[in-house]
Amino acid sequence: MLLGIAAAVPPPGARAWNTSRIDDPITAEDPKLVERVVERDQLAFAEVYRRHGDAAFGLARRVLVDRALAEEVVQEVFVRFWNRPDRFDAERGSLRSFLLASVHGRSVDLLRAETARRGREARDARRFEVALDDIERHVLDLTQAEAVRTALAELDPREREAIELAYFGGHSYRDVAELLETPEGTVKSRIRAGLHRLRASLIDAGYHQS
Repeated sequence: MLLGIAAAVPPPGARAWNTSRIDDPITAEDPKLVERVVERDQLAFAEVYRRHGDAAFGLARRVLVDRALAEEVVQEVFVRFWNRPDRFDAERGSLRSFLLASVHGRSVDLLRAETARRGREARDARRFEVALDDIERHVLDLTQAEAVRTALAELDPREREAIELAYFGGHSYRDVAELLETPEGTVKSRIRAGLHRLRASLIDAGYHQS
């Protein structure tokens, strides 16, 4: 089939095996084959795999979808069976049921682990994107702040002073008028004219957002 388990060498990680003493493994019942596998019988194990390998792979493929993962699960289950055939209890069910239950359990475990891994990767990716957005926004804020400072520096000093007091100093128009000893109407006109020129400068610099 898809694996080298039934070849003439033990599967990876398995113990060595003996030459078969079953006259005809093909006709032997599963419990008898298991007895011979317990005694490290190569041909008995090969016959177990021949009988149940396809069903095991089919089940793993249905659960996992991915062929490579399904092959990995079947390989692992049959290696485990070779190393610990005594775990099979004929009184609790057939050998096929035992093997398929092992395949299903391992497939579900692997599927959960794979899903958890992908979930972690997705969360890490989202966190990275958020961090990247924060960095980009910070850089943009700094750039815009520099553009504002540059645009302010180009204003008429009286307009700049009024805007700085009103918008950066947090003062009301009346407060600004008192601080500058200038009529409130004049202060409003300076601020209005300064903001108009400031907006035009930022548009030219490419930082205006509609």
